[in-house]
Amino acid sequence: MSLEKAPAPGIKVGIAPDSWGVWNAEDPLQPLPGQYLREAAAAGYSYTELGPYGYLGTDASQLSDQLEQHGLTLTGGTSFTSLHLGGAELSRAWQEVSQVAELITRLGAGHLIVIPELWVREEFGAVKGRRGYSAEQWENFCAGHDELGRRLWEEYGVRQQFHSHADSPIGTRQDIDRLLDNTDPRYLNLCLDTGHFAYYLGDNVKLITQRPDRIGYLHLKQVNPELIAQILKDDIDFATAVQMGIMVEPPFGVPDFGPVLEAAANLDREIFAIVEQDMYPLKSMDQPLPIAQRTFNHISSCTSRIRVAAH
Repeated sequence: MSLEKAPAPGIKVGIAPDSWGVWNAEDPLQPLPGQYLREAAAAGYSYTELGPYGYLGTDASQLSDQLEQHGLTLTGGTSFTSLHLGGAELSRAWQEVSQVAELITRLGAGHLIVIPELWVREEFGAVKGRRGYSAEQWENFCAGHDELGRRLWEEYGVRQQFHSHADSPIGTRQDIDRLLDNTDPRYLNLCLDTGHFAYYLGDNVKLITQRPDRIGYLHLKQVNPELIAQILKDDIDFATAVQMGIMVEPPFGVPDFGPVLEAAANLDREIFAIVEQDMYPLKSMDQPLPIAQRTFNHISSCTSRIRVAAH
């Protein structure tokens, strides 16, 4: 089945540079942008995210030509924020976020994925400071993201999609519910990352069905169920967990993509579902392509009875 020929509305499946081990704008341990674009297209995908700002370049005209050359359409960009700090942090975050928004809108994309600042760990792995937000920090965080989302929408026509993350204060179902209950759905919804939510034992299908109006975007990844208990018990940091293989290619992890995609399809609107398998650093530069191809084929089998929107 072709992922791009079923009728809309429905799911639009894409992939992100993260699936090629890309965590930084520049890094000798990462494939060059040309390899990513070429191989993402070869694996069967028609949609891509920007990845770390600067990785694919910041010249909109050049990037547009490169995307067109490979038959790829941009879906959105990503930025980290620390809005729990309040004060001048919103201004600082806006400088970074608006750069990303400016670039992606020139390329026709309409989503900006925001990720909370991760925990800082000491030399021997202990988390520095508190793991969660104080009441004041929660108030700063929610109000700050409402304002960030308002500016993104009113100035760029871009939707803010919030991404919970391992090794951060926003990871569990309780954290996500608190965020959603205290933010404006006009300005903040979820980029539900299936792997990061499962990392803290979240039920992805239940979240989609119980908070359907707040699901704006998906990141598709799976967690190794045989490793997660050890990682949580031993408080292993996320980067080390990735090197240990916490994120695995489907169908060898959880959650099962089939029920997640079916629940998302039942939202009855167009939604991007972007494959994003953390595996930094790569074992070799030829590692990602066959995984991406097998993942594409697996999703095709999962979506054989689900509406998948046309390109």
